[in-house]
Amino acid sequence: VLTAYGDIGKLKYLYFIIMLLWYISICVANTVLIVVIYVDRRLHEPMYILLCNLFVNEMGGSTAIYPLLLSQMFSDTHEVTLPWCFLQMGYLYTCASVEFCSLAAMAYDRYVSICHPLHYNAVMNTGRVGMIILLIWGYSFANFLFSFSFIIHLTFCGNVIDKVFCDHHLIIKLACSVSVINNISDLLFAFVTIVIPF
Repeated sequence: VLTAYGDIGKLKYLYFIIMLLWYISICVANTVLIVVIYVDRRLHEPMYILLCNLFVNEMGGSTAIYPLLLSQMFSDTHEVTLPWCFLQMGYLYTCASVEFCSLAAMAYDRYVSICHPLHYNAVMNTGRVGMIILLIWGYSFANFLFSFSFIIHLTFCGNVIDKVFCDHHLIIKLACSVSVINNISDLLFAFVTIVIPF
């Protein structure tokens, strides 16, 4: 049960319209940027390809939150099934990891461009950027699967999450027996997601 919605009464219609418009604007803006990069041949360079990956990821991350958020605004119980909660959590945290790794790859691209301008085209070609993007998505997905392996076997004694989405840390807190390994896995997930790309 997602309890962060509270009792918003008649304001739920206003909140729904605002959130729906926000979600649509995110999707439209990112789609326009992707189409512009695809159509303009001058933008088929490593930095713009990495930006395009970031735009795709932004739409994915928004899709992990907004549809459930919009449907829950009209729900009286705010209930979410456990598989759906795990799916949302996996999608959201994979997208977060992809974002951090993409920003790191973009920083590397700028480093090569500034510090080794004569070797830039040899180091950052389209094939290498494609491999970097595959590595980013593979690393992020493996990162979540590693973290997910710690919580899939848990049994849960509670069912109340004080957020509008399913959160890894709060899921662990719902477990009947929270072990040190599960708390360490939470910290390890944060380390692998944020510190290593940084």
